Amino acid sequence: MNPDEITQVSAGRPVVFRHATVLAMDDADAGAIDDGDVLVTGDTIVAVGRDLDAPADAVEVDAEGGILMPGMVDTHRHMWQSALRGLGADWTLSQYFVFYYLTWGKIFRPEDIHAGNVLSAIEAVDSGVTTTVDWSHGLQTVDHGAAALDALRTSPGRFVLAYGNLLGAPWEWTKSAEFRAFVDQAAPDDNVGLQLAFDVTGDPGFPERGAFEAARELGLRVTTHAGVWGATNDDSIRLMWEHGFMTPDVTYVHAATLTQDSYQRIAASGGSASVSTESEQSAGQGYPPTWELRKHGIPVSLSMDTSVWWSADLFSAMRATLSADRSREHLEAHARGETVVHNRLRAEEVVQWATIGGARALGLDDRIGSVTPGKKADLVLIKNDESPAMFPLLHPYGTVVYQAGRGDVHTVLIDGQVRKHEHRLVGANLAGARDEVAATVEYARSTMGEAAWAESITPELASTERIPNPYTYTDYAGSSDRHTASSDE
Repeated sequence: MNPDEITQVSAGRPVVFRHATVLAMDDADAGAIDDGDVLVTGDTIVAVGRDLDAPADAVEVDAEGGILMPGMVDTHRHMWQSALRGLGADWTLSQYFVFYYLTWGKIFRPEDIHAGNVLSAIEAVDSGVTTTVDWSHGLQTVDHGAAALDALRTSPGRFVLAYGNLLGAPWEWTKSAEFRAFVDQAAPDDNVGLQLAFDVTGDPGFPERGAFEAARELGLRVTTHAGVWGATNDDSIRLMWEHGFMTPDVTYVHAATLTQDSYQRIAASGGSASVSTESEQSAGQGYPPTWELRKHGIPVSLSMDTSVWWSADLFSAMRATLSADRSREHLEAHARGETVVHNRLRAEEVVQWATIGGARALGLDDRIGSVTPGKKADLVLIKNDESPAMFPLLHPYGTVVYQAGRGDVHTVLIDGQVRKHEHRLVGANLAGARDEVAATVEYARSTMGEAAWAESITPELASTERIPNPYTYTDYAGSSDRHTASSDE
């Protein structure tokens, strides 16, 4: 497909992918379709099969040797924090809280929220993520919220703005006249939805009741950080349960340090979990919980959390999640003196979590998340003829999870429009996004001052604990007896 054809596709020409390995990921999916075709007309998938008839004016995409799958769905990403990408690579969760909640979160202006969101949105498309939940807890004012929303509406992709304010009380800001006016004007559509994002602290008085009541009144889903070591725990879940606010419309992010009772309540209420394995492994929310979620039948979706710390693509999430789950299975078996001889979690299931699992968590599985006729044409072609890692293609789910990366994303369609092709973004103003973020970085650095900036990049190191080693032979190596023995020889 040449540049002129890309423009014509955006104007409405049908698109047909030819000779792909198709991972449909729908309820009727019996596995991968080898040598498959997918026909797209307008914003809709029209047909899936082999040797499909296509309109004469259809643009053909040669997908031979590639994997065609649904666009991935990230159910929890703090997009605004992409403006300070990588700053917290060596942080602990406590240092993250200190930076954003106690010291520097307050300095972010509406334009800084906008900058982070625009760059994050472009990055999502580049890595094959077509739908992202913007867990936007930096919205100190409705002006911040308007900036976040504008960035999403003007960026390629499908989004859900999960409105939050880490510096405010959710039971207060959700009832304010300004916020209610924002909701009235937001007018969610097919491309940008709205949720509420707040946490339940476990305060016995359950002040978060007001925020849940607001969500119910406004007809909005809730996403909440749950099971986070030292922050939210079983008391949070118990209070939600006792007050009747655990419903299928709640997503529990992390859900890592919970007891069986809490997992059972989530399962019984129909809630879902958003697992951010790279985050949980590094920050300390708790061990990535998929090994527990599977046992309780809790639906799983995947997320990246924040690129102020980690990578921002779901290939990393899938790889880390499958590895963490299997590692826990081995550890548990070894503790019992046993050996794992069959893996419970398979690569295919992890790909499901990254696609249709995310769509279900958002209540959008009737429109996105699988390669199904009648659904929106949110599609990703993974193909890279220049990469030795993309051949041979023997186990397509395994290739997606353990071999592929963002550089292998060949083509991305969202609503039938080409947003990336032949490994290059289409119609994205990356230069403009970089300029916006550069202005935010300059502002943040000058506002914080060089000492605080340097401390954020290189936080204080903990003292190293050394275990005495009885095998150093220090005394023996320095003894005169040893030298005497050597001389005698």
